[in-house]
Amino acid sequence: MKCGLEIHVQMDTSSKLFCDCHTNYREAVPNSNVCFVCLNQPGAKPYPPNHEALDGAIKIALMLGCKITPEVTYFQRKHYDYPDLSSGYQRTSIPIGYEGDLNGVRIREVHLEEDPGQYKPDLGLVDFNRSGIALIEIVTEPDMTSPESARKFLRELIRVLEYSGSARGEGTMRADVNISLEGGKRAEIKNVNSIKGAYKSLKFEMVRQKNLLNRGIEVKQETRAFLESQMITVPMRLKEEAEDYRYIPDPDLPPMLAEEERVEHIRKHMPEPAHIKTDRFVEQYGIPEDHARVLTSEIDLADAFEQVASEVDPKFVALWMRDEVKRVVYYNKLNFKESEITPLQLVELFKMLQNKSITTKAGQRIMEKLPKNSEMPSKIAEKMGLVGVVEEDEVLKAVKQVIEENPVAVSDYYNGNKKSLNFLVGQVMRLTRGKADPAHANKIIKEELAKGAN
Repeated sequence: MKCGLEIHVQMDTSSKLFCDCHTNYREAVPNSNVCFVCLNQPGAKPYPPNHEALDGAIKIALMLGCKITPEVTYFQRKHYDYPDLSSGYQRTSIPIGYEGDLNGVRIREVHLEEDPGQYKPDLGLVDFNRSGIALIEIVTEPDMTSPESARKFLRELIRVLEYSGSARGEGTMRADVNISLEGGKRAEIKNVNSIKGAYKSLKFEMVRQKNLLNRGIEVKQETRAFLESQMITVPMRLKEEAEDYRYIPDPDLPPMLAEEERVEHIRKHMPEPAHIKTDRFVEQYGIPEDHARVLTSEIDLADAFEQVASEVDPKFVALWMRDEVKRVVYYNKLNFKESEITPLQLVELFKMLQNKSITTKAGQRIMEKLPKNSEMPSKIAEKMGLVGVVEEDEVLKAVKQVIEENPVAVSDYYNGNKKSLNFLVGQVMRLTRGKADPAHANKIIKEELAKGAN
């Protein structure tokens, strides 16, 4: 299998690519964020291209390891007839960046184009609020050899786009998925709007083409649609070639040049890409790659990790932030930035754990109180009565009491039901008000039960 992708994602700008209309199309009344320019009315001329969108495209191209086109760049008209395109053509730039790489997948080119409107064929309606919003298009070489590798690439790409701060992420993604098997022709699956959809469409299309080839039937070069509700692809039309779009330079837009000084300024101030940050975390902090990938899943989480790791053992920090911070944030349906958990709070909490002034269980309970809470962990621990770790003899006393009070659970343990041990540990934690170490309590319970068995 060979797979190449053409990924389109909206740029995060307040105005459209060639006019001043607002880009907040989801909440707006249909056809309210429009003007003569983005409706392509007779005599209306486009404004010069949105400078913020151009700089964002250069930044994303650099983060993908692309070379920036040194020659004059200009917009072309790509002609096709569809209800969501009021002009009969789409403005799209020649490549701004080229010859990049993301984790072994070559990036052929990066360019800008304008978003069409939203057409609803079942209702015969078009909403042009989206028309003219700047899109970044990223075209790969056919370097992916399985649905799994395509899914992995898209996840990495979305992280790069989110890190850039210039694009809106998976929620606005539309991908054209190109797939062929050895001995067959290429099919293009249009407008797949999620990573899951890209994976499912490739799985289906791979099987479909393989079955045709096995039966000696030619695989047509065609454009297909992905029906997400049924997880299948269906024919749309024979595949267009570039000449079918009758590209011409747009005479209403000026040519552009990415000056070297401007490119270097963007390079200097752009964030470190997620995939490069992941490799650096592994090397610099000596943490496992899976820890590093979780920590770099959000730029704010990655920045917080580095701040905390400058004061607390990085390996200890990585484990807690990967497991407990992500658990609590996910449970509250927030991302790390929205949780408002601060590096200062994490430093204090982790130092309390390392100094054994609180138990692991107490640390987990305190962590659950941190989202949207400006109080420091020491204050939370004091309020909840979690400060302090019980002594060995107090744990032993609690264990003996729990064994005596729970004969059914003890009997279950002797009969091979190991889950009853978790119940007994929970009871010890209750008696000690969460101040016993669960692992230590588990060990003592096993020792006491072994004595009883003898």
